[in-house]
Amino acid sequence: MSDPTNVLAPKHRRLRIGDTWRDAASGATFAVEDPATGQTIAEVADAGVADGLAALDAASTAMAQWAATPPRKRSELLTATHRALTERSEEVARLITLEMGKPLAEARAEVAYGAEFFRWFAEEAVRVEGRYSTAPAGGYRILTVPKPVGPCVFVTPWNFPLAMGARKIAPALAAGCTTITKPAAQTPLTMLLLARIMEEVGVPPGVVNVVTTKRSGEVVSALLADGRTRKLSFTGSTEVGRVLLRQAADNVLRTSMELGGNAALIVCADADLDVALDGAMVAKMRNIGESCIAANRIYVEEPVREEFTARFAERMGALSVGHGLDDGVDVGALIDDASVTTIDKLVADAVERGARVLVGGERPDGPGHFYPPTVLVDVPEDARMLREEIFGPVAPIIPFTSDDEVLAKANDTEHGLVGYVFTRDLQRAIRFAEGLDTGMVGINRGLISDPSAPFGGVKQSGIGKEGSHEGILEYLDLTYAAIDLP
Repeated sequence: MSDPTNVLAPKHRRLRIGDTWRDAASGATFAVEDPATGQTIAEVADAGVADGLAALDAASTAMAQWAATPPRKRSELLTATHRALTERSEEVARLITLEMGKPLAEARAEVAYGAEFFRWFAEEAVRVEGRYSTAPAGGYRILTVPKPVGPCVFVTPWNFPLAMGARKIAPALAAGCTTITKPAAQTPLTMLLLARIMEEVGVPPGVVNVVTTKRSGEVVSALLADGRTRKLSFTGSTEVGRVLLRQAADNVLRTSMELGGNAALIVCADADLDVALDGAMVAKMRNIGESCIAANRIYVEEPVREEFTARFAERMGALSVGHGLDDGVDVGALIDDASVTTIDKLVADAVERGARVLVGGERPDGPGHFYPPTVLVDVPEDARMLREEIFGPVAPIIPFTSDDEVLAKANDTEHGLVGYVFTRDLQRAIRFAEGLDTGMVGINRGLISDPSAPFGGVKQSGIGKEGSHEGILEYLDLTYAAIDLP
């Protein structure tokens, strides 16, 4: 097995600040491990507050020139990034698998998905428009001018180490903003490689800065407290999102928050069960279930409950578990031991309350952070896994008998990111789409993520949208000029 970390020379495991790759001011480093083995694969710089502020210095210095860069030039650099990621897909994918754990096929899909954000926003960069009109009462003109919000701070998660950064960096650069990205400590290598690629295609110094750290709280807090920061975008848990929103409020920062989920997947009796099974497998097991849009609760209408459950359990039980770089592996390692422990406790809690395990349900021995695909039935309503985000390959199946009943259960959560519905009745599908308290709904499909579509939730699942035309608006302020013209 080749070592994908070879694509990162030692200097590229440092902080990317301005035009340099530098060590942390303290000289500190931290280890990045392969979750499938628990072995260290790299040491990267462990930034402190001084390093974070140095990155903000660089982003602030570069801001005026980058904002004044012609949109076509910004577009061309984003297109070049898309092309470079596509050409180097295999090395990027192998690095993702090595530090995050997902199977190589899924890592390749993430590279394609992440690269597409650069292509999409390359096209959006040249379509930022204001308007000019006559005031209704006459006597003056109304001119609106969109402008970049300013230096942006991005806090990205470990589950999609390329795509979540791309989803923020691409629209920010298209709009004319400079950026500082703080990737998750578990998976910093992919973001460092992206910074290297963007440097190589010609993105100017200071536009894309990357600060890796195990001291996220103090570094991010210092960045948010500095008046030069004008925008925060965070993807992660609702709990951390609340903390960051409180901090962002002190300087009234623009925020985009993509937070936790508790997605309900609803299978109606009139659904095409083959389509529903395919969709449920994708919605549950994409990214090993480590996704905010993963199906957390699967509701199946009573007439088809028995058949769906048997077929779904059979498919879950047939998935192979192993190192993501090995051939034929369907389910890779979870990110760390804490994640496995949390999932194991959720399963144990459900079983103690009366649930039955049809497949999986036992933490394996040996190295690495693995948990088998697991299906549970007879899950009581007070089970923790129906209230908390599972974030792993565990699927509780719950029966329902009416649309009103299942809608009430699906919406009985603080979260509102996504829901899934499988039915061949168009009117029923529309009623569910309108009735679910979510920002997104998948109708007869388990994969909804697309750079051309607005991604985001309601309630405590977030604020704002990422992707689509709406995504670039998150990085633009609007100036209105009243022009006297009798």
